[in-house]
Amino acid sequence: MPSNSTKILLLTLLVGGVLMSVSSNSWLGAWMGLEINLMSFIPLMSDIKNMYNTEASLKYFIVQVLASATLLFMVVMKTLTEDLFTFESSTYTPMIICTPLLLKSGAAPLHWWFPGVMEGLSWENCALLLTVQKAAPLMLMSYLIDINAFTLSIILLSTIVGSIGGLNQTSMRKILTYSSINHTGWMLIALTTSQTLWMMYFMIYSTLALTVISAIKLSGSSFINQTMLTNKEAMLMKFMMFTSLLSLGGLPPFLGFLPKWIVIQTMISNNMTPLATIMVITSLITLYYYLKISYSSFLILNLEPKWNLKSYKNESTKTLAAVILSSISLTGMVICTAITNIN
Repeated sequence: MPSNSTKILLLTLLVGGVLMSVSSNSWLGAWMGLEINLMSFIPLMSDIKNMYNTEASLKYFIVQVLASATLLFMVVMKTLTEDLFTFESSTYTPMIICTPLLLKSGAAPLHWWFPGVMEGLSWENCALLLTVQKAAPLMLMSYLIDINAFTLSIILLSTIVGSIGGLNQTSMRKILTYSSINHTGWMLIALTTSQTLWMMYFMIYSTLALTVISAIKLSGSSFINQTMLTNKEAMLMKFMMFTSLLSLGGLPPFLGFLPKWIVIQTMISNNMTPLATIMVITSLITLYYYLKISYSSFLILNLEPKWNLKSYKNESTKTLAAVILSSISLTGMVICTAITNIN
């Protein structure tokens, strides 16, 4: 892992690359922002002491370079064959340029690299990959995406693969990966309706993903069966994990239900009821494997091994951050509703 000063520099470049991509007025500038973002994330991922980190960073590098090269090729071809500033001349050009961006964001069926990369990363890098790294590709897709057969098939595949793919997993990282693929489908349908809606969805999803990762990191667990062995005294950590996972799944009293509610309402008003029904059913499937993780929170008389004699000695700042995030997840929807009704 890089030293603190190096990490600060790399994180600054990472965010700078995203901002450059998002604020660029040309596709070449957007491509350069994506490359700066990639080149700053690879050193953050790699660690010579950990073989899994090195393997994950190599996989991520190869896939992202493939996507970047394809994007640059498509943009140059478009510049040579069509008008540089519009997409009106061809129906297929937006779909072709969206494909490498979908590969970068890990949407199905271009998600094959995502679980393998996530499995080899530390929790901090997992948080970056699930949140910050999706921002630039999604923003670039918002300029192009439209409701057509290609977009609807990607949305359906993402929601279905994200829900069914996580059913047989025992690794928490892979479960969060398939959850992210499912949420990517929801964000893509939000992209087709309103820019404000998808940005709100992305912000809430990022907050909830950070909440879940901070709670899981405090527990010291990487697999589902390890949550059963958590110390009985760590009730606060169990409660945080339980509530944040249910919120990420979109259960009504929690914050995670708010963006899904708005997306469902928008889809029904746009006569997309069958698609909305399928997406709600897939969300219920994702709730099942969230409940598998938080199963130990339901059990009052759970088993505890005898070697588990002391509680996890967490840093107070990390615990406080996790508590604040989980309280936002727990009460966010109630506060948003109250503010709306007051106004």
